Amino acid sequence: MFSWLNDWIGGLVELTGLTGYSILIVTIPLALIQGFLGIYPFSTLIFIHVYTLGVSGGLLASWLAGTLSAVVVYVVCKYLFEDRFRRRWGHKLEKYEKWQIVFERYGIWAIIFLRTLPVMPNNLISFMSSISPIRLSSYIWSSIIGNLSHIWLFGILSSKILFPDTNFSYLIGSYIAFCIVLIVAFVITLRRSKRTGKIGGMGADPRYGQPGA
Repeated sequence: MFSWLNDWIGGLVELTGLTGYSILIVTIPLALIQGFLGIYPFSTLIFIHVYTLGVSGGLLASWLAGTLSAVVVYVVCKYLFEDRFRRRWGHKLEKYEKWQIVFERYGIWAIIFLRTLPVMPNNLISFMSSISPIRLSSYIWSSIIGNLSHIWLFGILSSKILFPDTNFSYLIGSYIAFCIVLIVAFVITLRRSKRTGKIGGMGADPRYGQPGA
């Protein structure tokens, strides 16, 4: 059913003439372009990595490229071109205002959730994070975890398409365990925040969620 997809990805990989992890010479710049412009889905790069490097190597390469792209976009928008970015993109982010409030209240947990599920494009997540109270160190950790969750989930789906005869029960089981750990950590953080009267969560400005803030 998906033979056309395998053929398309195979043709694209063969066109580059690259094999193994050298494919990152092409896919990392593509990830950076996707991170800034969002003109094609990141899932395309995941397919290329998995097709070229296998499941484990492909997911690792995608995790590296995705996290690097997310951090570079955040740093550029927040520290180098903040004023220009606000003028260029500020009005376009207004429709995501409710998510901006979530960013401010729940910090890195909002980023992890949005990175995991396709609620909004990856580049907008980086843009909104750059104008939120989230610190760089917290953003990096949230992107590492969030991208891992997203790529792991999409890796399960793409592997079923690219390698339909392979058993990936270990990949599914380990991802379920990973999600359980994340949920438990979130609940513990949320309860601790409520006891201290701060809902900001890890990485967010602690003033948010306090009375009168």
